[in-house]
Amino acid sequence: MGKVIAITNQKGGVGKTTTAVNLSACLAYIGKRTLLIDCDPQGNSTSGYGFEKDDYELSVYDCLVDPEKLRDAILKTKYDGLYLIPSAAALSAAEIELALEDDRERFLKKAIDKVKDEFDYIIIDAPPALGMITINIMTACDSVLIPIQCEYYALEGLSQLVGTIRKIKKAYNRRIEIEGVLGTMYDGRTNLSIQVLDEVKKYFPDLVYKSIIPRNVRLSEAPSFGEPIIEYDRTSKGADAYMSLAKELVRKNGG
Repeated sequence: MGKVIAITNQKGGVGKTTTAVNLSACLAYIGKRTLLIDCDPQGNSTSGYGFEKDDYELSVYDCLVDPEKLRDAILKTKYDGLYLIPSAAALSAAEIELALEDDRERFLKKAIDKVKDEFDYIIIDAPPALGMITINIMTACDSVLIPIQCEYYALEGLSQLVGTIRKIKKAYNRRIEIEGVLGTMYDGRTNLSIQVLDEVKKYFPDLVYKSIIPRNVRLSEAPSFGEPIIEYDRTSKGADAYMSLAKELVRKNGG
């Protein structure tokens, strides 16, 4: 069965969606059948692959409301081995709708379980807020990948996130673990980036990826063209970094 990895951080602006889009693309590029699920109502992972709201009828919202619809919501991207379940603005309403349901924490898990064995990796782009959607994501996933920007206040809210993971593990999902911690927006020319990464390593010994995502103009430009970085500019430092991360993640999970 495939491994389900949530990309999450309760702090916004840390490169979460950038990581979801580009890690998924790199996993597919190295031969891993990959599904990206966009669970952020902003839908940036969806637009990051060039999809617009008129391009599809079903979204992850429909899958949460009715898990039987997940298979029909899967879109084939133009990249071999890479699939997407898009987001929609209606996803914001799911917070209220799910709150009224029994077993409301497991709706997404029920949906994903129907296709889990058809993919090597299922990557979930989680919203920055902690709500019912995020609880569903953490209940459905095997592990959590945490992007942390190499800037001031990087560790802000991190203890709260770790506490949330512990609570989910105790109440709903005993298998959930921290997959790894990823340094993003790294600038090796500044002492601050180096110091922040050192602090992160103290906080998460043995969990910080060797791969580090640099500040990179091409990486910032790619979403506006609806392409992952390995398609937009395969020779860029950003593409090298995410390809390195994909290979590191696969090695860690036994190839």
